[in-house]
Amino acid sequence: MDIKKVDEFKYIVEANRLMRGGGLFLVSEGKDGKPNAMTIGWGFLGTIWSRHVFVVAVRLSRHTHKLLEASDSFTVCLPGKGMKEWLEFCGTKSGRDVNKFKELGMTAVKGVDVEAPYIEECPVHIECEIVYRNEMKPGQLQKAIEDEVYPTKDMHVIYYGTVKGVYAVEDADEKLA
Repeated sequence: MDIKKVDEFKYIVEANRLMRGGGLFLVSEGKDGKPNAMTIGWGFLGTIWSRHVFVVAVRLSRHTHKLLEASDSFTVCLPGKGMKEWLEFCGTKSGRDVNKFKELGMTAVKGVDVEAPYIEECPVHIECEIVYRNEMKPGQLQKAIEDEVYPTKDMHVIYYGTVKGVYAVEDADEKLA
């Protein structure tokens, strides 16, 4: 599928809408070369350190955390229409137990600007190089939020990825979920 590089903030509204309404795919790959996709509903695209970054949160217990710790990049893929089942599958199954790409028939393609792959069937993807990791610790977050979100203390690691490129298919606007 032909893709073209677009403005880094072109799909910020769509990314936020999708996170609120079903999620995005966070794609990573470990040293074994096996891609993994995880559904995310939290994250943001913005500017910090005079750079455009996509910030994602991954719990310490997740398989994706292990992959990101062994990597220097990730991609965020915006789902197309008809991918709701893929989002549900990737949000409920672990890459430790199942090859999500194989099970769903997704195509992993090496990123243009990063080593991490993206999902070819997604109309838009954001390629990010990890520039900072911040492991959350119990007792540092406002108590009400920590009690609500982390009752078992399974905290997140926050990954900051400098946006190296945003790519879209020609008719991406019509294909987005």
